[in-house]
Amino acid sequence: MFYFDPLYFVFMIPALILMFYAQHKVGSTFKKYSQVPNQHRMTGAEVARRILQANGLTDVQVEPIRGELTDHYDPRDRTLRLSEPVYNARSVAAMGVSAHEVGHALQHAQGYAPLQLRSALVPVASFGSNFGWIVLMAGVVVGVTQLAWAGIAMFAAATLFALVTLPVEFNASSRAMAQLTSLGIVDRTEYDQGRQVLNAAALTYIAGFVASLLQLLYWIMVITGMSRRD
Repeated sequence: MFYFDPLYFVFMIPALILMFYAQHKVGSTFKKYSQVPNQHRMTGAEVARRILQANGLTDVQVEPIRGELTDHYDPRDRTLRLSEPVYNARSVAAMGVSAHEVGHALQHAQGYAPLQLRSALVPVASFGSNFGWIVLMAGVVVGVTQLAWAGIAMFAAATLFALVTLPVEFNASSRAMAQLTSLGIVDRTEYDQGRQVLNAAALTYIAGFVASLLQLLYWIMVITGMSRRD
């Protein structure tokens, strides 16, 4: 009966609306500023290497990766991977995205605590998101509240990961814009445009956290009801 509980949709519809809006916003904003060339005609890769060199991180590699908005920094091998629309593009959008990913490299080099916490949570959150649902649903189906609570605890790890991700991403964006400004890569107009790109991307992380949190709260309510009946 829990699979068709209308209350679940009451919890999740706001999150779904926010997620759809965030995806639309980041896609449309990136597309808009992908058509705007930056004043120095620097590619995303050139921007990344400029900021890395200015901060003494010459050992961080910058590589292209297939896909769109697949950009990321991998702390395990200290490699910055930029998607094809960013690596070779000379747009304001490419500049902002590449600088943001360099922001993560700066966090890693400086031992930024939230980034370290997020990295430590990766295996726990991955395990919880993959198996938490199984344990949770098993507890609900057989009516064993202790088992269901164990599933809740596992799933909560994924929610915690989404929460810790927020300051990591916001800080990376702040570092990115500060670096672009201090190195004279952007003017006032480009600063505002780049900030719009990064703000749109940040909204997707907020939406992900809200969705995870609302699911967690729903299942806590369900399991609490089971406990009272017991």
